[in-house]
Amino acid sequence: MFPSMIGTVVIAGIVGYLAEKSGFTRNGILASIIICVGGAFLFYFVRLMFGFGFNSPGLNAIVSSIGALIIVPFHWRRK
Repeated sequence: MFPSMIGTVVIAGIVGYLAEKSGFTRNGILASIIICVGGAFLFYFVRLMFGFGFNSPGLNAIVSSIGALIIVPFHWRRK
C-alpha cells in the first residue's frame, strides 16, 4: 500500500510538471503539481474505500491528475 501511494505522488508530480511545460495549463509549475497530487490522493483514497477505478495504480494516478487539471480551471481566472 505504501509504495503505491509514493508512486502515485511521483506520477502525479510528473504529470503536473509535463502539463505545465507542454502548455496544457498556465497555472505555474508548483500550482499544477499541487493540483495533480491533490487529485491523485483523492482518487487513491476513493479507490481504497470503495474499490472502483482502473486495475493499475499508475493509470489511476495519470487519469486522476489530468482530471484534476481539467476540473480546477486556474487558467481561466482573471488577474
